Amino acid sequence: MLRTILLFIASTLLLFSNTATAQSKAGIKGKVIQANGESVPFVNIALYGLPDSNLIGGAASDLDGNFQLTAAPGTYYLLFTFLGFEDLILNPLSIEKGAIKDLGKLTMTEQSQMLEEFVVEGERSQMELKLDKRVFNVGKDLSNAGSNASDILQNVPSVDVDIEGNVSLRGSENVRVLIDGKPSGMASSGDALRMLPGNMIERIEVVTNPSAKYEAEGEVGIINIVLKKEKQKGFNGAFEVHTGLPNNHGGNFSVNYRRKSINLFTSYGVNFNQNPGRGYSFQDYNGPDTVYSYENTRDHIRGGLNHVARVGADIFINDKNTLTTAVLLKQSRNKNTSFIGYTDFDNAGKTIETIDRNEDENETSQDIELTLSHVKKFDQKDREWKTDLRITQNDDSELANLVQTSSVTDVLPSYQNSNNTEDERNYILQSDYVHPFGKKAKFETGVRASLREIENDYGVNIDGQTLTDFTDKLIYTENIYAGYAILSNQYKKLQYQAGLRAEYTDIKTVLTVSQLENPRTYFNLFPSAHLSYEINPKNSLQLSYSRRLSRPQFRELIPFFSYTDPRNYYGGNPDLNPEYTDSYELGYLKQMNKATLFASLYYRKTDGVVERITLTDTTGLIRRFPVNLSTQHAFGAEANGNVNITKKWRASGNVNAYYATVTGTYKERIYSSETFTLTGRATTMVELKYKINLQGSVNYSAPRVTTQGKTLALYSIDLGLSRDFFKGNSTLTLSVKDLLNSRKRRSIVDTEYLYSYSEFQWRTRQAVLSFTYRLNQKKNRNGNRQSEFEGGMYDM
Repeated sequence: MLRTILLFIASTLLLFSNTATAQSKAGIKGKVIQANGESVPFVNIALYGLPDSNLIGGAASDLDGNFQLTAAPGTYYLLFTFLGFEDLILNPLSIEKGAIKDLGKLTMTEQSQMLEEFVVEGERSQMELKLDKRVFNVGKDLSNAGSNASDILQNVPSVDVDIEGNVSLRGSENVRVLIDGKPSGMASSGDALRMLPGNMIERIEVVTNPSAKYEAEGEVGIINIVLKKEKQKGFNGAFEVHTGLPNNHGGNFSVNYRRKSINLFTSYGVNFNQNPGRGYSFQDYNGPDTVYSYENTRDHIRGGLNHVARVGADIFINDKNTLTTAVLLKQSRNKNTSFIGYTDFDNAGKTIETIDRNEDENETSQDIELTLSHVKKFDQKDREWKTDLRITQNDDSELANLVQTSSVTDVLPSYQNSNNTEDERNYILQSDYVHPFGKKAKFETGVRASLREIENDYGVNIDGQTLTDFTDKLIYTENIYAGYAILSNQYKKLQYQAGLRAEYTDIKTVLTVSQLENPRTYFNLFPSAHLSYEINPKNSLQLSYSRRLSRPQFRELIPFFSYTDPRNYYGGNPDLNPEYTDSYELGYLKQMNKATLFASLYYRKTDGVVERITLTDTTGLIRRFPVNLSTQHAFGAEANGNVNITKKWRASGNVNAYYATVTGTYKERIYSSETFTLTGRATTMVELKYKINLQGSVNYSAPRVTTQGKTLALYSIDLGLSRDFFKGNSTLTLSVKDLLNSRKRRSIVDTEYLYSYSEFQWRTRQAVLSFTYRLNQKKNRNGNRQSEFEGGMYDM
């Protein structure tokens, strides 16, 4: 690996020395002065394209007021801003090929009074549809104030996050979650997503049928979380503090300093939270030789102090070469407490015994990610070469002490302790090349290597005795090598893209104590295809296909189980194989004057589908673990829409309905299910008097049949209230999540001998008050003055 890294750095440096090119001579220059003829230094100058007002570039005037910037030939407008002066706008402005347009001396006028901000109509849509993905700009959602990444994903159409933090897309948890287009420790689990402050997120990208460019991992597609990084020149940033009940206190900031040759960006978030939750279950077993029943109650408080920091720089070597480096650090120290109580009943329903288990757990984690990226552009438009190296190191530790007592007087207390340490190292090297040709055609190709190693050490000790069934050390190695090629083109109103990806996977799991090894290698091809036809400027059709796989995660391969609850064990299966899915989708987009509608039909066929099944024995022990069943067929219809009912009232909604069948066998027992279910979300926002915004949203998941029972309906209501201050530079927001305290996972297992009902609530109702201040930014709502953020090293 060291040799690979050195070769990569050497090739990157060689590339820099061979690709330095002269700057284009096409551009604009001039000088900014005051009415008295004195120069105005450090004026912020932004260049916007017409007619869509996209930010193209910018500069700042020097000490003498002089400025110069480059741009491709076209029509633009220039915006000059400086504290204490009225904005200066030059509109329109034409740039010709190969010429430097000299604007001469431009006069800025000092402000005699505060003026209303300049507005260019054309608000960025909350949802944008591209050839192979949907983009959701999350900054407008009031319920996201003071939230984390897990909360924000919960409010994205098609996406659901259950009370344990598991992310699903269109009803399936086999979805790949990325940060800035790459795997990250910040997206490795529900707990990790809860530690990522929402203020660091610019947008969420949902890719239901990824092209061959993306990893084949994820049955239903990819969710990409794009972090903020300013493009606007000069110094700017956003700062937020929040407080809430139950305990949720913290703050974060994201600042940026951009000059001609360098862009420095940093963000930091700190949060202290204590999340109370609870659960209840009832088990009734009627076997041929044994009958028993019991109730189980659970109360917990999870949380602690978490820090997340990110710092990086874009170095603009010249117009054609940019080097980006960034470091992301995460540290958390959590104190988790839980109470689990059992009440055992006899056949007549009378209480036999009550058992109490009180647990204290110290959970610490420390993660670091290092990234180095090089982007080379060419004279030919849209031709570029990107190379990226990412190194991650994640260390997690959980140490728990538990005391169990019984209502039976002659049963002595029992003392239990457990340890669970997990260390992960991951190296990713990727290179992508895009070569346009003809008028609209484009060829893309790339290679990728991902090397990953995880050591998981788990042990349980009760009253000085080691439980051998729950003590072992897993060493998991996963090496994946991939390459792809994509061809895309446009003929009149028809766009098409076809690609093929090849992946070779080498996985090995070793249990060092029990001396069990399980190596797996497989090679697969993954084709993809996308078609888009523009019926007219406001109506278009999309058709897509992709083949995907879902590899078992390392936790799903660990045979030993958690021992927090000795009657309910959750664990893995070393014999799990990957799932393979073929996905087809037809979509229709209609844009109206005040509304947008996107509707789609989809079908997924999954072979080797993984389903978590429940087995029990005559002692009351319940084991839940995943197995490969046979085949799943899923048919679905989805619709997303938003409408501006009036100038001050808008609404949006999403509904996803699907029908799925699963068939398969495990140990000669047939497991099958047939279900029709749906999920939906509706949101409305109204601007009231005094510039107060009110937002309400309703989330609903219908009941769903499983192979051994069903999950019951889940619903929740969120509310948000905000008001802007200081000419839109500050916002005060009050939000309430799960207003009715109803977000609980409820499920039923109903087998030949066992009936089980359970409900679980990870976190109770929460209210958060947050205050945001924006420095040299405007609220993210106006086309020309909003912050234009960059989507990281690989902008999907």
